[in-house]
Order: sequence, then structure tokens, then C-alpha cells
Amino acid sequence: MKNNKVLMNKVLIRSLVAMLFVMVLYGCSVERFIPEDEYLYTKETVNISPDTVVENLEAIRTDLKAALRPQPINSFLGGYPGLYYHYKAQREKPGFINKFLNKKFGKEPVYASDIETYEMEQILLNRLENKGYFYSIVSSEIVRDTSDKTAEAIYSLRLAKPYRLQTYQLDTDTLPVYSKIKTSMNETLLKSGMNFDLSAMKSERNRIDSYLKEEGYYNFNSGFLIFETDTNQYRNKRFDLYLRLKKDVPQKAVVPYKLSKINIYPNNRVDVDSAALDTTRYAEKNFIQDEEYFKPKRLDPYVLLEEGDLYSPAKSKATGRRLGNIGAYKFVNIRYDEIKGSSEDSLGLLEANIYLSPLKKRAIRAEVKGVTKSNGFSGPGLGLTFVNRNLFHGGETLNISLDGAYEVQAGGSDSNSGSTSLQLGLSGKLIFPRMLFPVEISKNYFKYDIPKTKIELGIAYLNRTQLFTLGSVESKFGYIWQANKYVTHEINPVSINYVSLANTTEEFETILDENPFLRSSFDQQFISGLTYSFIYNGMVDTGKTHQFYLNTNFETAGNSLSLIAGGERPQSIFGLEYAQFVRLDTDIRYHFNFAKNQKIATRLFAGWGVPYGNSDVIPYSKQYFSGGPYSVRAFRTRSLGPGTFQPENSETFSYYDQTGNLRLEANLEYRFPLISLLQGAVFVDAGNVWNTTDNEALEGDTFTSDFMNQLGIGGGFGMRVDIQNFVIRLDLAAPFHDPSLAEGQRWSWDFENPILNFAIGYPF
Repeated sequence: MKNNKVLMNKVLIRSLVAMLFVMVLYGCSVERFIPEDEYLYTKETVNISPDTVVENLEAIRTDLKAALRPQPINSFLGGYPGLYYHYKAQREKPGFINKFLNKKFGKEPVYASDIETYEMEQILLNRLENKGYFYSIVSSEIVRDTSDKTAEAIYSLRLAKPYRLQTYQLDTDTLPVYSKIKTSMNETLLKSGMNFDLSAMKSERNRIDSYLKEEGYYNFNSGFLIFETDTNQYRNKRFDLYLRLKKDVPQKAVVPYKLSKINIYPNNRVDVDSAALDTTRYAEKNFIQDEEYFKPKRLDPYVLLEEGDLYSPAKSKATGRRLGNIGAYKFVNIRYDEIKGSSEDSLGLLEANIYLSPLKKRAIRAEVKGVTKSNGFSGPGLGLTFVNRNLFHGGETLNISLDGAYEVQAGGSDSNSGSTSLQLGLSGKLIFPRMLFPVEISKNYFKYDIPKTKIELGIAYLNRTQLFTLGSVESKFGYIWQANKYVTHEINPVSINYVSLANTTEEFETILDENPFLRSSFDQQFISGLTYSFIYNGMVDTGKTHQFYLNTNFETAGNSLSLIAGGERPQSIFGLEYAQFVRLDTDIRYHFNFAKNQKIATRLFAGWGVPYGNSDVIPYSKQYFSGGPYSVRAFRTRSLGPGTFQPENSETFSYYDQTGNLRLEANLEYRFPLISLLQGAVFVDAGNVWNTTDNEALEGDTFTSDFMNQLGIGGGFGMRVDIQNFVIRLDLAAPFHDPSLAEGQRWSWDFENPILNFAIGYPF
């Protein structure tokens, strides 16, 4: 009966796909809408016949086609759905659906009569001349097909032999700026033998401008440079290139500037007259504030500008970035004022003013939550957070959070229905925007950003009726810093976690007795070790077609304690048996942005934890689980695996068993816009967890070479509300392949029992 149902679902899906294909091919036919005297512009061709061998012919063709206007209408599977929706919406009574489809997918028609061939020919010639192909010839024609009322524009080019650079020289002059430019000529972008290239010359001017700016030439501009060419000495299309300054360049543009004064306003307010503020002189800088909002000693390391230094845009940018990363300021504005009359000499003078507008120092945030979990627990939650962004007047940030939740288990067996769960948590995080280290480190040592020091302390309490009471204390000390725009490091040399399991009921003791691995994972309650994270975030380049993200985490526990404890195993310290393990996981993501607001998002996750020494199994809190809104969405949280393990239907608390020390997952998602702030997605997920050591209590939990056949696979569609990067997400997913079923029955295609996932933020 089940096989017949699966077969019917497959037939239905294939029928829907076939109907969609027919709709695209025939339902979206637009020929009948095209005006009688018009032809739809659907194709452009650029034919190039070079007079000499050209290595980058396809690149030239691509560049030329990009310059042509208008662009032809592209087809989809032989039809024009966007154009079809546009035509349907132009009717006298188009209807709501046609208006909606036209707004989201409609495209206006482009006809052969819209093409100005003469103008396009001149644009193509101009593009070729900018690349050195002078005296090329362009012709064009419009070919019309009366059978389907379409037209093609064909451009034919005879590509002349290009002019090539013989020598590149700088004019001689007595102005000191010429000697500076000459010093930079070994970094030139213009090389002998290259084509005449207008864009390369513009890039060369910008390069020289950037170099001179870093040498203190505050008022210089790339527009003051001009190139001149000479072809008279050659007959084989060679040319000499000369660079010089234009005439009547202002005197202030050809002299360097140095910083004569640096003024810093740590608590800048537009309603306060700066003349009435107190000035503190520290490290040859003026700190101007009415009261000590920010200690000069603490603020100075973020400022790379020094009195007497030449003006440097790079140092200015780095100073602004470092100040902005403190976390206490909303706006950072660095303004330079010229000291009048100074540029008449060989050196100009600047006054640097750094205006810092602080965020609100103290804030309280309250968050009311509604929780629904896969184990049947649901109920209200409340979170309170207090923030102080400048605790000791050195940019320190203090976060204190109080969380609480009361949940009732609505599902499950009669004996367990009505069980309650009370969760309470208090945590504090103190962030110093500097590196607390026994040895003082120069502010110039870290080029991009100054590391931050984090100190964390938290306590949590969990009470589950009919099961247990769990208390925990966690503490961390470490550093986090950005090495550059993309790379972030975080290391915690001290990471301590103590868990106390108490008041266990007979029912929970039975669960532990049936699974010795689970009992062992709760026995070692003390975890002390080191954690390190490496993050490469290419997603910050939002305009790029290809985006990459990598997050690698390494954790080791118990190494240093084993040196102190000594003795026979299992070793303990302060009477507590401690855990020893190594864990490594990697999260790799790739986004392909192929159209406006449309992307293919992929993710691959792999993680492995290995117990050793004192431990036969890694602690329960450090084990992996699979399933849920940020994992394989067709399976509930912690309901997938390990391996092919299938919990008993009557076991309400089976999710305690469904963890492992190895996890593999892969995700594929297509994201596209729907209406306004609403985004849509279609996705497929696959993954599972396993144990690398056989747990006799869990049949089929061990990782084997047949792991591909043990993956949980599912897919579905979702909707997301994206409000300025705050995302509320709903994903509906159904399992395709369930590894807990018997072999031959795992391809379940269970569309009748989908899982609804509610979450905040994108899954990856």
C-alpha cells in the first residue's frame, strides 16, 4: 500500500513538471501580441575579423557586446514568460494575478525599431579605439524573421592591427613632485609591448595619485596628470608615451602636508561649544571633552595619526576603522583643516580633528519568547539584557543577561504528558577593547585592528520533572581580533565548564542504565581546555557574484589538568573527574549571486570529536546532533541518527540517545524575491551523526563506509521576511530519505507529514 502511495506521488510530481514545461513553451507564446509592423529583438551577434593574431578575441567580443543598447529579450525554455506577463497586464482588465506576475517578473518588449545602428557602430568604434585598435571598420544590419516576428542585429567588425607601447617616460621638471613620481615608476601598470589602453592609463593616474597622497600630497588630484603620445618615430604602429603635469596646477597641489596638530573630541555633541571644553594634552595629542568620558590613555592606542607625520589616507582610514570597532561610538568623523598660508612654502600644514559621537552608554533590552521544541515541550520565555558600553571610561562593554523559560510537555505518552521544564540562566560578559596581556604590545603591532579581551561567566539551572535537575557554571577568558577585512581569530586559552546532574528520577536512571555511553557522557562533569576559531567571511562583499565563508573550530580539553592530576585513571582534580577530548569542525559556505536578489546558497559541515585518556566518550554537551531549522530541516531537532538507529515509538525522551561524535551535513538552497520584504526559497538538505565507537545500546549508530546510504535527506520551500538583515524564517520540509527505516524502504517521500521550522536568521 505504501509503495503504491510513493508511486502515485512520483507520478503527480512528474505530471506537474510536464505541465509547467508545456505552459512555458506554449502558454507563454507572445507572437500574437507583437504589433503588426514590429519585430521582437531577440538576438545580437558580433562578428570580428582581425587583421592580425589576437589572443583575447573573446574578451574583446564580450566587452563590445556589453556596450550595445538595447539588450535583446532573452528566452526561457524557448518562451518569453516575462514578456508574456507584461503583455497580459496591458489588457483593459488584466486581473490581480496578471498584475502581480507583471510586477515581479514582467519585462517590457524591445523591438527592432528601437535599435539605432549608426549610434551603436560609433560606440563600438570608440570602444576599439580605447583599446588601441585605431582605423577599424564596423558595419551592421538587422535581419528580420517573418515566421515568428523576431529580429537579430548583426555587427561585423574588421579589427585593425593595434598600436603598441614602445616606451613610457616621465617628463623632466625641477618641481620636487616629479622626483616623487619618478620614485614610483618601478610600480607602473604600463609595460612595453602592451596595447594602447585608455583604461590602463586612467588606472596609472589613479595609482600615482594614491602614491602621492601617501607621501603627504593632500591636495593632489589624478586630474592634474596628462598623457601624450608620439607615433612619428615608428612605422609599425608603435608609440611613445609621456606623462607630465598639466599647466596651471595650483601650488598647494604639488607640496606635501604634515600634521601640525591633532585634536580628539571623545564625547562630541553638536549642542556643545568646543571652545568651552577642557583640553588634556597626552601623547602629543589634544583630548577635548567637558568631563572625562574616555580616558586619553585608553583612546590613544587607536589613533595612528601623530604630530609631525606626513598626511596619510591609509593611516586616516585605519584610525577611523579602529575607533569604530571599539563599540562605544556611533559615528567617527576625521576632518583635516589647512592652516592658511602654509602651502606657499615647500611644506603645508594640516590640523586633524577627530570627532567621536558616542552610542547611548546604558541600555536595557527585554525579549519575550515563545518556545516549541521537537520533544514536545512548549511555553513562554523571557530574556533581559543590560548593556554598559563604557564601563571604566576605556571603551569596556559589560553585558548582563537574565533568561528564563517555563515549558510544558503537551505531547508524548500519557505518563509523560504534562511534564514541566524550568530553565533559568544568568550570564555576564565583559569586553575590553584592548589586549590584556602580561607584556605591553605596541599599538602598531596589529595593523588592521586591536584585539579585544573577553571575560565570560555564566550559571544555568534546569529542572525537568520526572527526570533530573541540572546545574552548570561556565567561564571563559580569551581574545578576538580581525586580521583584515575578511579574517577573524578567536582564542580562549581558558575555557571551564562544570555540570552537576542531581535529583535524577527512577525513570531517567533507567534511561542511563540502558545506555552506558549516555551515563558516561554525564559522569565527567568538569571540562577545562582551550578553544580556537578561524573565520573567513567573504560574505561582506555583498556585490560579488561568488561569495565564500569558512568557519573552523578547534577544541581540546584536559591536557593541562592531566599534568597536575597524575595518578591512575580516571584522574580527577578537586574531587571532580574531568573530561579529555579533541574536537574539530568546519563550516564551508558558497553563495552564487547570478541575478538581482537571486542566489544559490550551499553549505558543507563536517565535525569530529575524539575522546582520549580520561574519557571513553566525549561529554554530552559537546556531542553533535542533527535535524532542526539550522540543520536538516525535514527532521526535528535531535531526531536524526545516530546512523540508522531507530528509537522506540513509545520512548518520549529518545532524543537523549540521538547524538554522536561525528557529523556530516550538506545543504543546497535557491533564494528568490516574492513581494516587497518577502523572500522565497526552495531547498534540499542531507546529513546525519554517527558514533565512531560502537554503542551497544544504539543499533546501527556506528560510522561505516556505507555512510552515504545512511544520510537523512529532505527538502521543501520556505518564506522569509527580511527587514534590514533581521530575518524571520518559515521553512516547510518533508523527508525524502529516512535512514532509520529498513533498507529498501528508506526513500520514503513522506510529503503528507512535513515539518514546519520557525527560526530567526538564514540557515547558512
